[in-house]
Amino acid sequence: MSEFRQNLATKEWVILSADRGKRPSDFIKEKPQREPAPPHKADCPFCQGNEHLTAEPTLIYSQEGQWVVRVVPNKFAALQPDQDTRRSLVGAFLSAHGFGIAEVVIEHPQHNLTLARMKVEGVATVLRAYRDRQQAISRNPNVNLVTIFRNHGPRAGTSLVHPHSQIIATPIVPPHVRNPWEQAIGYYDETGRCVYCDMMREELRQGYRIIAETERFVAFCPFAARSPYEARIYPKRHMPSFVSMKDDDLGDMAGILRDLLARLFYCLDDPDYNFIIRSAAIGDEDVRYLHWYMVVIPKVSIPAGFEMGSGIYINSVAPEDSARALRDTHINLA
Repeated sequence: MSEFRQNLATKEWVILSADRGKRPSDFIKEKPQREPAPPHKADCPFCQGNEHLTAEPTLIYSQEGQWVVRVVPNKFAALQPDQDTRRSLVGAFLSAHGFGIAEVVIEHPQHNLTLARMKVEGVATVLRAYRDRQQAISRNPNVNLVTIFRNHGPRAGTSLVHPHSQIIATPIVPPHVRNPWEQAIGYYDETGRCVYCDMMREELRQGYRIIAETERFVAFCPFAARSPYEARIYPKRHMPSFVSMKDDDLGDMAGILRDLLARLFYCLDDPDYNFIIRSAAIGDEDVRYLHWYMVVIPKVSIPAGFEMGSGIYINSVAPEDSARALRDTHINLA
């Protein structure tokens, strides 16, 4: 039987269509096969030894004389830091110059080592690069929003195999980001509480959709998941911005992030996915109504006309079943 479910924070609705339910093996059969990547590729600009093929790094972390994470400006960025932020009217329409900061986080020297198979310490270093670059970029007075994301696989939008993620800073906070915050403000005005804290506590109380839990973080498939195996990682402590993460927090998050990505890797045979860190706008790092989190979206389904027309997504796998499958997946981690 199908049912509507509502996202407590955004008020968006989804449809769970249980009679369409699929097992993980069904998604594996439908997944385009990728050729295994080698540990090094001579023409890859992100591989060790090819550093001259990228722009000058904005951040390098090294161990024993070798870099382990590099952050470089994106040579093919849609936005440029040398533009200004002036806005102008084109008749009744609003336009603005293409100012922005776009960087690539090269996560490891090895061409084929993904976060799902990396050591926890390596994942923590990547997260530290996210935080440190977000902190530095946030000092630019023209920046209002920093978005950190990862595209893994062609269906997720990546063009390079080498493990990397991206940071894009913009002077604009778009409605897609701002509208949920306005819902969170309304919830806080009405209840005096953070809606994201309440949602996380309710997920912990019910327990059915929990994938993994640590001292500081919890990973779960949300009650109103929009797609199969969609998962989120929340800090248990109220924290509006990712820039507030301490080093101990990064280490704890690295463990649960690698665990989640490894479960997806083995459960769905290394699916294409996106992850995004949803963090407060610059200047809102201490507000009481926002709570940063990471959302991980395996690209195992494609929104069709109804979803695009109505904004109501149809999920063919109940999040309870997604969470159970991920919990039950045996993962082989060194």
